[in-house]
Formats: sequence, structure tokens, C-alpha cells
Amino acid sequence: MELDLTDEQRMLGDAVKSLLDKRYDANARLALLESSGPEHWSRELWKQYAELGLLGLTFDEQYGGAGMGVGELAVVMEAFGRALILEPFIATVVLGGQLIAAAGTPEQKSTLLPAVAEGSTLLAFGYTEPASRWSLTDITTTATPSGDGWTISGEKIAVLGGDVADQLLVTATTPDGAVGLFLVAGADVVRDTYQLQDGLGAADVLLSDSPAVAVGSPADALAHIESVLDVATAVLCSEAVGAMDRMLWLTVDYLKTRVQFGQPISVFQALQFRSADMYVSLEQARSMALVARLSLADDDVAERRRAVQAAKIQIDTSSRHIGLEAIQLHGGIGMTMEYPVGHYVKRTTVIAKTFADTDTLVEIVGAGGGLITAG
Repeated sequence: MELDLTDEQRMLGDAVKSLLDKRYDANARLALLESSGPEHWSRELWKQYAELGLLGLTFDEQYGGAGMGVGELAVVMEAFGRALILEPFIATVVLGGQLIAAAGTPEQKSTLLPAVAEGSTLLAFGYTEPASRWSLTDITTTATPSGDGWTISGEKIAVLGGDVADQLLVTATTPDGAVGLFLVAGADVVRDTYQLQDGLGAADVLLSDSPAVAVGSPADALAHIESVLDVATAVLCSEAVGAMDRMLWLTVDYLKTRVQFGQPISVFQALQFRSADMYVSLEQARSMALVARLSLADDDVAERRRAVQAAKIQIDTSSRHIGLEAIQLHGGIGMTMEYPVGHYVKRTTVIAKTFADTDTLVEIVGAGGGLITAG
């Protein structure tokens, strides 16, 4: 089992870091957040992601992708977490693109994946509903056969990237009770768009007899969705590690420069202890993010999912600890919009509520006997 990054993964990480260091400092990000236009992210940077091959990173080469794996995707997501990017990468590439790659027909892959890889098509995945919490099956959206296609009626909420998506993938129940995955044009839905607390765009989506096509076979859709969500959860863990790493070192640097009683406050032992505890939490999170990524190679679906869910619990616990300490050790400046640490706390807080919250994951993993089976 290989635990270290390969040379290719290091080169990829360095390339992404180099781009973001030049183009995505805290002031540039804040300018995007406060821009007056409808989009609070950079189309120019999105084009550069495409030129670097990031938008088609895991797609097969025949569809315009780089043919890389989850390991490379995790490297990119950790770099994105450090920079706190606002572009709809998770919505379009990690969720939408992966769903098309996993469940789509050859024709759908040939049409959509090259367009995603070149940056000309944005996707979003809508599955949550007002009363469904994070359930994939407790949904009221329905799909009805109509000629050679389908029509979809229902409502999806908090659709990440749904504010700008050209095409939306949505779940709906078919007449035989299966949960299918369907592709709907953005022009055929009604959207209430907004920004989440972390600055990423989202939308509540109303579908009223919206024309749609099935993505692959509805009978197989749920298994593909669950598999893609496992991948998405694992790489979200990597993104959170990048954000936590940045929060820790922002805090350490602040403690070295903030002077009180004639000396930097980093000399006070109590603050050193708290910084050390933050570092421990970061390394615990980093280790569990690695567990999540490596577990995706497990052929046992139940074991894979349990490892990913357990990793997310540690990620959420660590990010809460590091975030709260970062805010407290910075004092009032940590809560201002002009200083970056509060933005990192917002992002990790939203990650902790993505796909499932900590309490839900603890309940699920506990019901399954925990990560390590007794005996």
C-alpha cells in the first residue's frame, strides 16, 4: 500500500499551488465575494483550470480527460481547500462529471464529459428536498415517462452550483418505485439562487413537468449515486485538511507577530499548548483523509462506505476544534470579513453539513459496529 504521493501527484499539486498563489490570495477572493455581478467566482480562472486539465482530471482520455484517479483529485482538492476557491468545481467535476462518467450512456459521456473538461458546460447534482434531510430515497420528486424521454416534477433545495448549472442531474422516483437519475436543462427549471455561508453558489430548484432524459438505467442509478458520494465525501475530507492546515499556520504566524506586554504572545506557554493541540487535530484529520481515499479501492461496498463515513466524523471534529481555536486565538480580528481565518471556518462548517452531519454519521457508523470490528 502506497502512502506517499507519487512524483506525478507532487507535480500536479505544485502546479495547482503555483496558479492559486499567483491568482487567489485573500484580497482577490474577497473581491470576488463582494463583486456586484450575479457570479461570485472567476470564469477566467475556470478556463485556466481547464487548461491545466483539472476539469477532466478523472475522465477517460477518450472523453477529453486525463485518466487520473481519486488520489490526484484529492491532491487538487487539498490545494483548493488551502486557497478557499469559489468556483463550482465540486458541483461540476466531483459530482456532476463523476455521475455522468459512472452512470451515463456512451452517448451521454461523449456529449457532456468533453464539454465539462474544456470548461464550456457546468453541471449540478440535486437530491436534497425540504423534508428529506440527507436521504437519497425519501424523496417526493417524480419522473413520468413521456414519449422517448421523461418529465420531472418536484423540488430540490440547496443544490450546490445550481445557480449557474447549464445542466442539472436530479433524482426522482419512477412509476415502478426506483430512484432514477435524470438530466434536465437549466432553462427548463425555475431557480431561486443564493450564496451559502461559505460563499459558494447554490439554488433551490422547482421542476414542473420539466423535460428530462434518464442518465443510464434508473434501476442502476442509486448504486452509482452512492458510489460517487463516497468519492465526493473522501475528497471533501482532503479539501477540509487543506483549509485546516491554512487555519493553523495563519494562527501560528499571528501569535508570532501579535505583541503584548512587550513580547510576542507566542512565548506564552498556554498558547503554545493550544497551538500544539491544533496541530494534533490536523494530523488526525490528515490521517483519516488518507484512510478515506485508500478505502475507495475496497471492493466491499459496506466496508468502503463505513471507512469514508468514519473519516468524515474525524474531519468534522478536527475542523471544529481548529476553527474555534483559530478564531479565539486571533481575537476580534478573526471574525472580520477582511481577515481570512473566519472564511476558512465558514467553509469547514459547511463541509461538516455536506452529505450528512456529524451526528448522523456517528449514528450510522455506530449502528454498523464502528470502524474497527471487535475481535
